[in-house]
Amino acid sequence: MQKLMLTFATLAALIGTPALAEQETAVFAGGCFWCVEKDMDHVKGVLSTTSGYAGGTKASPTYESHEGYTEAVEVVFDNSVVSYEALSNHFLRTIDVTDAGGQFCDRGPSYVSALFPIGKEQRAAAEAALARASKDLGQPVATPIRDTVNFADAEDYHQNYYLGDGLKLTRFGIVKQSEAYASYRKACGRDARVKEVWGDKAYTFPVPQSGT
Repeated sequence: MQKLMLTFATLAALIGTPALAEQETAVFAGGCFWCVEKDMDHVKGVLSTTSGYAGGTKASPTYESHEGYTEAVEVVFDNSVVSYEALSNHFLRTIDVTDAGGQFCDRGPSYVSALFPIGKEQRAAAEAALARASKDLGQPVATPIRDTVNFADAEDYHQNYYLGDGLKLTRFGIVKQSEAYASYRKACGRDARVKEVWGDKAYTFPVPQSGT
């Protein structure tokens, strides 16, 4: 009996299931990875986000020991919905691109912003996004492109930290993790500074479908 060979797309069409997304991976550093992960999770076309460390060479970085690495987020996205350049444009408007020493209340090499393009096409798109950001602000931006990605996942307890429903002991008492995160973000001045830098462009850069 001749075997019936079906592609996944054909099978998906027959059973009414969408075919696999056209996946692409991007890596962005914008200070605290909890915050970058939250900001990117809400973008249409983003399939998953992972907090981690990028840019270093040491094997197996950890939160306690990641010299040479920057806190970063790996973003898996559907490039038929959102292009890398559009995603980069959006990301840049969620951070302080004028700050070379860290981001918001988090200072030092672990918290500097950066784009980590993967391949020539992403690098060209990253350069275009930075040029557009500089033009929109009317000044040079301090966020660089870094070629060494070497992304490593952070510990499990960092993943989707802003959604955590466990209890945390803080100076305000014992509160839910998500509430502790929200208090940290506000105290750090992240959203206030982004709005100061970007004005009405903060968080609002349109993320069009890829190719539009």
